[in-house]
Amino acid sequence: MAYHETDHEIGVTVESIRPRHHPLDSATPSVPGPGSAGLLERDGALELLAAETDRALNGSGRLVLFRAPTGTGRSALLEVAAQQGAKLGMQVLRAHASADCPGAPLALVQRLLDAESDPGDLHSAPQTPKLSTHSSRLWRLLCGYAAVSPLLITVDDVHLADQASRNWLTEAARRLTGMPVLMVVTERGQYDITPPRAGLAYTLPPDTVRMHALAPLSRAAAAELVRGALGPDTSDAWLDGCVRAGAGNPLLLRSLLDDLRAAFPYRASDSGGPEPRLPERCAELYPGAFVAAVSWWLKSTGHESTLVARALAELEGSAPQQCDEGRQEDSEQGVGGRGFPDGAGTSDLRPGAAGPGEPDPGLDFVDFLAELTGADPDRVAGWVAAMIRLGLLRRASGTGVPRFAHPLLRGAVLDGWPRSHRQSLHHRAAELRRRRGDGAEAVAGHLLRTSPAGADGGTEPSGAAGGGGPVDRALLDAAAEASRAGRTGAAALYLRRALDEPLPRERRSAVLTELGELEFTTQRTGGIPRLAEALRLQEQPRGRVLAAVNLGNALANQGRPHAALDVLRDLGPLDAEPVLARTVQTASAFFSDHDPEIRRAVHTRLLERAEQSPDWISPALRALLIRYRAAAGALSAASAVEQIRQLLAAPEDPLLVPYLLATAAAVAQWADAPDDAERLVRAGLTEHWLTPLHPVHRSLLDSRADTAAARGQYQWLLEETADKLRTPADAARTGVSNLLAHRVIALAERGRAAEAERLIADIDVEEANDSWELNRFLYARGVLRASLGDPAGALADFRECGRRQLGRDVESLVITPWRSAAAECLLFLGETPQALALAEEDSRYAAAWGTPRVRGRALRVLGAATGGRRGLELTAEAVGILRGTSLDIELIPALVTHGLQLTAAGQPRRARPLLREAATAAERLGAIRLSSSAERALRASGSRRWNTSLTGPDSLTAGERRIAALAADGRTNAEISELLHLALRTVETHLTSTYRKLGIRRRVDLRAVLSSDAEDPV
Repeated sequence: MAYHETDHEIGVTVESIRPRHHPLDSATPSVPGPGSAGLLERDGALELLAAETDRALNGSGRLVLFRAPTGTGRSALLEVAAQQGAKLGMQVLRAHASADCPGAPLALVQRLLDAESDPGDLHSAPQTPKLSTHSSRLWRLLCGYAAVSPLLITVDDVHLADQASRNWLTEAARRLTGMPVLMVVTERGQYDITPPRAGLAYTLPPDTVRMHALAPLSRAAAAELVRGALGPDTSDAWLDGCVRAGAGNPLLLRSLLDDLRAAFPYRASDSGGPEPRLPERCAELYPGAFVAAVSWWLKSTGHESTLVARALAELEGSAPQQCDEGRQEDSEQGVGGRGFPDGAGTSDLRPGAAGPGEPDPGLDFVDFLAELTGADPDRVAGWVAAMIRLGLLRRASGTGVPRFAHPLLRGAVLDGWPRSHRQSLHHRAAELRRRRGDGAEAVAGHLLRTSPAGADGGTEPSGAAGGGGPVDRALLDAAAEASRAGRTGAAALYLRRALDEPLPRERRSAVLTELGELEFTTQRTGGIPRLAEALRLQEQPRGRVLAAVNLGNALANQGRPHAALDVLRDLGPLDAEPVLARTVQTASAFFSDHDPEIRRAVHTRLLERAEQSPDWISPALRALLIRYRAAAGALSAASAVEQIRQLLAAPEDPLLVPYLLATAAAVAQWADAPDDAERLVRAGLTEHWLTPLHPVHRSLLDSRADTAAARGQYQWLLEETADKLRTPADAARTGVSNLLAHRVIALAERGRAAEAERLIADIDVEEANDSWELNRFLYARGVLRASLGDPAGALADFRECGRRQLGRDVESLVITPWRSAAAECLLFLGETPQALALAEEDSRYAAAWGTPRVRGRALRVLGAATGGRRGLELTAEAVGILRGTSLDIELIPALVTHGLQLTAAGQPRRARPLLREAATAAERLGAIRLSSSAERALRASGSRRWNTSLTGPDSLTAGERRIAALAADGRTNAEISELLHLALRTVETHLTSTYRKLGIRRRVDLRAVLSSDAEDPV
């Protein structure tokens, strides 16, 4: 063997090297398969190793290069190669490059070949004055090893070696042909933000190197690994979570499984108990191998990739969950979200595919991410695509925005990242979104994740997004935007964060008031602490009065009217401000409606003041006195309406106009002037921009609901009250209201009594506040019980309603006709004398008030209680009064009662037209209960069912009912079409008809209506 030195870096050539005879030459060595090697889906790599090992043993070496991302098993393959090489009699030389030990030039090759170096000195490196001479000596060492026995050289992570060592290995690979040397090298092959240095992969001719890329594990292989570690009975939920968190990366997956075995040594499936939930926070894992593995993976990607990965994880952590009523039901929740509103992180991007000419949301977000981190946009886009292919990222359905495949991955990426760095990222993101022209919520969503300027742990923002003023302005703009969209939960988050900023006194008071308004109906506190602080900050008399009225209204609605009046009294004398003084007095009158004794005392003082100082009493206060006298039965409808009209024409201060409108609307509704009532309600709600904290806001909504109920607009009531009955969870037992009462009655009249029962099942009347709304609720519950065939229970409710109503000086029947309702129950129970007494009393009050609605109802019940010829005359008079008044909801029972009396008197022929008229009117209104009453009366008159039902569940055809049942079970129109072998258009037509007959507009209402019908057949 002769060596010829040259001037090249590796200045040695090999004239002839004959491998000495090896005892295994006669056999064909093979490398065991993946099962015995402990590797999954690495058959191709192992077959390549086997073939190249055979080739080297036969005297012709080559370089084998394994390229793969971090954690995919490069080192494991080298270990298998070394073990099998040693078994086949090859001498094995091994080295592992490390970025932490750069050393001098050729340090890696020195450690690999020079046996004279001290292996205990990890950082030792030869100090050779002439690199080419040292390179030649190392090549001669390699040739010497190869002359003794076939040689296997393994170098792990060659991309971390010093450049001289990489050059040496490259040149050596060119010269391995004809030598019994196999060189197996691993190199990281992963797309990073920072372009990598040129590696060995593409610097050698194909005949000198065999390259093999390692792919991530398939789902099947990952599942096999999971079940092998956690047991064959591992649930699908755990399996799916582990596979997604491991992302097909053997290092990450094995580390996660190690943590899970330590954290959950005894699985529930073994003990028979409920299976524990797979953790979604890294803090739940112990001892933390998974976090360490992800940290190692991040470190290997470089600084820029780490920054982009952490920015993506942090933005994803800011994405919203469905935190309030403004969100779509089927939108995808942000993985690992923390309840932040729309606008933060990825959530401001529109769902769905981009339309023509519109930017793709996913690409737009990638550009945003690149600009935020200062990275090359093309490299960021490439990195995202590469991470999705590897399984560490996925695209959110609908938007295409990238996010981590599992919350554990996201949490591990963020682990150890200082809070100050996260806040700095969000400050930059807020400023960037502002410059890009994104919406106010997109900007403010990032500010939610920051601390106020100058606070501990916070970072001082820069530019337009920084500083107290611009920050709170952005947050307040976002709160207004969210409120307009109906996302009250999001608006409250923005306002709470704005309060952390240094705000001027008046501005802070305004923000507190706005936040108190949002918390008024959604929080257990009712916004009272916010409103109390807002009052404390007010210094000007007008501001103090308005703040006190807001706070008082919140207290009164929580059943604390005494506290509400105390707040107003604490304002002190307002003699110099007569308008403000009258505002306080008017608000006090509204608050007093929540307590019988306070109501009587407040109105008594008003009456005295009106007698003593008539000029001091404003139109709004006079209207309240008219309302009080009308409810007490001391005025006729004509007189009350005339006086109210005069007051509406009189000048009034703008602060008091809403109170006047609300009072006038209530009186107009009592007086059978629904058009006037609706006009007054619209004026109050639209022209004066009343907030829910204003005392008359709720009064106007109640008047609108009362007017709709008087017209029998039950479907409108159900739609209107669907989203207005939300109360804090701990207030469910006492949450009675006028709107709830109307909903209960509407459900009963629409044939959905079972649904109404469920709605009020948890309400405890004994614990409810003793307000006028409790009286309305008792009346509504009585109506429900009567519809369910429980006259005794209904009678108890009606009597209790009357007792409480009389205790409030409400003698008239304009509030609730409890006497007539109780009389009908008594008649059903056979207590005719008591029923007659109540009916006669109600008739006297009806005559005094004088409107068709109360007169017709009272005469109908009095006629039923009286019976005989006189009873027929009274019910006939009731029909005559009500016909032609647009009061069908009162006319229908009058027609039915009169028809039944005619039938009982032997005049069924005269009864049938009246009963058919009643049935037609009931069908038109969708009043299922009244329709059923008319049908029963018709049958009692000897008439056959005059036609099929036009509305309600009974009106559905067999085909409509079958399709409705499938839709109620969650089937889509396409699924129903395929299941029933119908055209899609046919399914749509049937469902449209079904919605009309059932009086619903949404698919989600089908189940409630159909189940109610099944439980309570009419």
